[in-house]
Amino acid sequence: MKKRQAALTALICGIAIFGIKLAAYFVSNSVALLSDALESIVNIAASGLMFFSVCVSERAPDNSHKYGHEKIEDISSLVEGIFILIAALFIIYAAAGRLFEHAELFELDVAIGISMLATALNAGLSWLLIKTAKSWGSTALEGDAKHLFSDVVSTVGVWIGLIIAQLTGWSFLDSILAFLVAALIVRMGVKLVLKSSNRLMDQSCIAEEKKIKEILGRHSFKFIDFHDLKTRRSGNQVFAELHLSVDGSLSVKEAHDLTDHLEEELKEECPNINLTIHVEPPE
Repeated sequence: MKKRQAALTALICGIAIFGIKLAAYFVSNSVALLSDALESIVNIAASGLMFFSVCVSERAPDNSHKYGHEKIEDISSLVEGIFILIAALFIIYAAAGRLFEHAELFELDVAIGISMLATALNAGLSWLLIKTAKSWGSTALEGDAKHLFSDVVSTVGVWIGLIIAQLTGWSFLDSILAFLVAALIVRMGVKLVLKSSNRLMDQSCIAEEKKIKEILGRHSFKFIDFHDLKTRRSGNQVFAELHLSVDGSLSVKEAHDLTDHLEEELKEECPNINLTIHVEPPE
């Protein structure tokens, strides 16, 4: 499946999942299930933003964006992290209001059954997105997939707690569970914000730098040394540059042919790395 198709599928399924989860809340009056439904609103907003960012990221480089448009996927991931944190605040507010007042829970078995249907859709959607993200190297799809999987894990925790509350009659567990869900969501939101912020700050790409050094090492007899290796990521593309010291007796054409050969070999093994080599004489 292409990135755009996967993003559109996530958006449509997100709306359907929200409706199912909201039905589970109305059946049960459980604030924990309400918090689960509120998180789905964030999923819808995040999926909409992801769909937009994927569409933009696929545009070819132009005069205004000569490095392409893939960076928007990192911006999308950052905004999604902020959305998640806002949802957690809403959940905490709803749970705090219910903590010290008794609220009767209804038809929990039916509500959990409805919630299971929504969670099964979420799990399937998460699997589809992570598979597509790996195929296309999309950070936006990967972030949304991990977000949905965390939603699945937190929802399973809600089920377990509600079953215990039903067996024991301890209705306050409903609010406690909502707080726990909020804590999981905060953790997930903070991780997304930090990861996307690092990428927007052009954090070095350690794995790609290691690959570049490995390929250059195979041809070390053709040059004197290399230094000032720099890398940065833009979406699924990695832009790299380095200085290559060569024998001063080489002609311009010979030095050019050498750098072309190194760049082409790297491109064959790592198509997502765009390497630029600056040739200089030895010190």
